[in-house]
Amino acid sequence: MKQTPLDRDQHSAGYWQSPWPVECGGNRRQKARTGRLDAAKGTAEVTLVENDRWNVMAIRRDPDEWYLGGTTPAFTGPPPFGWVTRFDPFSLQPTAESPRLPCGDHVWCGAILAHKDGSIMSVNGSFLHRLDPNDLSVINELELPVDRAHNGLLSLSDGTLVTKDLRLEGQGGTTITFIDPHGLEVIETLVLPEGSMGRIASDFQNGVDSVFVPGTEHIWRIDVDNKKAAISDWTCRYREPGSDWGLAWDSCISDGHLWLMDCGDVEGVRAIHHQLPNGRFEKPAGKLLSWQRPAPWKGAQRLLRVDQSYGSVQSIEPFGNPGGGIIAPPVHVPELSLAFAWDSINGGLAGISTNETLEPVWHLDIRPSMQPVVFPESGELIINDFTRDQTDDIVVVNMTDGEVLSRVHTGSRIANGMFLSAGDHRDIYYCSTLSWGRIAWI
Repeated sequence: MKQTPLDRDQHSAGYWQSPWPVECGGNRRQKARTGRLDAAKGTAEVTLVENDRWNVMAIRRDPDEWYLGGTTPAFTGPPPFGWVTRFDPFSLQPTAESPRLPCGDHVWCGAILAHKDGSIMSVNGSFLHRLDPNDLSVINELELPVDRAHNGLLSLSDGTLVTKDLRLEGQGGTTITFIDPHGLEVIETLVLPEGSMGRIASDFQNGVDSVFVPGTEHIWRIDVDNKKAAISDWTCRYREPGSDWGLAWDSCISDGHLWLMDCGDVEGVRAIHHQLPNGRFEKPAGKLLSWQRPAPWKGAQRLLRVDQSYGSVQSIEPFGNPGGGIIAPPVHVPELSLAFAWDSINGGLAGISTNETLEPVWHLDIRPSMQPVVFPESGELIINDFTRDQTDDIVVVNMTDGEVLSRVHTGSRIANGMFLSAGDHRDIYYCSTLSWGRIAWI
């Protein structure tokens, strides 16, 4: 299947001109970078920074101008706060640091982006900040309408910002908030009929921004036309209430479909979001927050393919092991007609043919948990493997046959569902709890 112009995230008018201005590289969350890593032809070098923070994602503005955003893992004790750092792309030394950013006392992974006006936007907990890109001072601050943790922040085609609060099953409807980027003033809010855990994805076609929201039972679409947002009559049921599967994380929009994995509200996620403020406990929660705990359902991990036009669903269980679970979404590569899914609780990574039916073409015995990066030109998938020795490695996998081309020990002993970002110099930025780093192949 040949790639069409709509198959790949193009630079959006809402962002600074950059190949990676936002999480996953673009609003379609395709996690793809042009060029080649060619990891098999190089030797990997690791620079790891231990900062005792919850490091979420790295984004790029101008060439070699990178920003790291995150929160603090203050599940107990002193109040948490958000933060953004500009860093040297090679040494990782900070070149600017934001003040401590209020987050409404919520502990959860927010998001940052490089807006088309040049500023850096940060959502964390129940607050949104607009930061000066040079010294990261606060230009504007907005306390969001809903006092819950928010996840995901995107800029639409005209620069309007959109974010959402996070709600699990039985916690009421999720609020989608649209915000003017300059004064950080709320333009409009929409409340969905059900909660939503996963982050939003967006597509822009025929002059309309369509925002896709994974709910507790349905995938919802919100159409934004001339700054007016409305819940579309397009909908897709992917899960029955009380079923043997958990909730879906984010969509990857590719090849006319949404690609998702369910079984995402694992015990650790439930523990965080059953607290108010989210993620704050009176006493240390310990292993209660671990994503490695047995799943609270019987179903095997599923990959879902949702038709972007009609909402019809196909699914596959690539591994078949009961009690599957994940904390990050899948990726689809239209150039290869392949999707990639995994089971973080039981282990396993699969390459899945997406031509007509969904069919696994290879399996790999590793244990991923992160948001990956793909290089379609060279056929490389970069993802983590949390090993049996409880160390987090980065692996580069040949997407066509599952061969491991490179394995790199990061030095981190914690794996989570955070973001890998594709750098400019055959390198990858790695984010986890308590540490973050750069892996470069030279």
